[in-house]
Amino acid sequence: MFRGSIFGTVLCTSVLWINYFAALAAESPIVKAELIYEEAPFPQCHASTLAETPQGLVVAWFGGTQEKHPDVGIWIARQTSAGWTAPVEVANGVQYRSPDGAVALRHPCWNPILFQMPNGPLLLFFKVGPSPDTWWGELTTSTDHGLTWSTPRRLPEGIAGPVKNKPILLADGRLLCPTSSEDDGWRVHFEWTSDLGKSWTRTPAINDGKALSAIQPSILQHKDGQLQAVGRSRQGKVYSTRSTDNGRQWSPLELLSLPNPNSGTDAVTLSDGRHLLVYNHTPKGRSPLNVAISDNGRDWQAVAILESEPGEYSYPAVIQTADGQVHITYTWKRQRIKHTILDPQLFQPKPIVDGKWPE
Repeated sequence: MFRGSIFGTVLCTSVLWINYFAALAAESPIVKAELIYEEAPFPQCHASTLAETPQGLVVAWFGGTQEKHPDVGIWIARQTSAGWTAPVEVANGVQYRSPDGAVALRHPCWNPILFQMPNGPLLLFFKVGPSPDTWWGELTTSTDHGLTWSTPRRLPEGIAGPVKNKPILLADGRLLCPTSSEDDGWRVHFEWTSDLGKSWTRTPAINDGKALSAIQPSILQHKDGQLQAVGRSRQGKVYSTRSTDNGRQWSPLELLSLPNPNSGTDAVTLSDGRHLLVYNHTPKGRSPLNVAISDNGRDWQAVAILESEPGEYSYPAVIQTADGQVHITYTWKRQRIKHTILDPQLFQPKPIVDGKWPE
């Protein structure tokens, strides 16, 4: 009788735990999570980006010995019916070679950004230079969905292109690029081109880089036509700014209630008008990595935790594909790039009160 009671208790407890974890799984909007690659000819990677092409997703990142090392180049992988292709280097920072063909000068590459032009080429912006306060922008393009790439060309002096996060294509044909500079404090700018990067216009910095130090904006599009940019700051919070004239002028930066540990973020406006933000919801470190959603870009609700274990999970990139799914890539311990798919129909938003993630 005693043994039977113990067995019954253990069985009942096991069933409860199984039901508990099944309920957790049922509540999660994460429908898939995978590493883009398992092996690569470089030990470290960072700063991924992704775009949807007519033949599937393309992901890019920078990889090499370590960030800032001259051997850091831009690598890509393409999604196929057989899975992800092996990483391929498509750009590097080689400046010139000696007469015998040996590399005489090479700078590290930084922060690639992919963008698929409608009925046009796939754009890949990236930076080259010894450091973020001296780098410059370059651009390469692909007309076969990321299989082959043009020779990279340097953007005009003073133009960085999108600095970490994707541009948006406006109705007037301008490709509006969120950018920033680090040569005189951390300052936010915006640039645009209407001819695939041949000519550019750049706004002045919208902050002084000292009272509020901010970089790496992402652009959101509101239903009333207003634009909003959010991003990373040194002030411990995600910042926000807004434009009512299609990105030509922007409001002074303000801090949202969401924490930011001086780490990159990314955001996207979904097809239903809601705004989605991927960021590290912590005052320090780069874990956890979280997903929040908002109707107005000011009040945010929690929808998912992508990573919660100790380690670095950072620099997310996010898009919504034509099928409505949300795709996110991010740095996984500086060793791999991870790809996660979320289904917005499974979101069960919970309030973030006073900047605290809900239990």
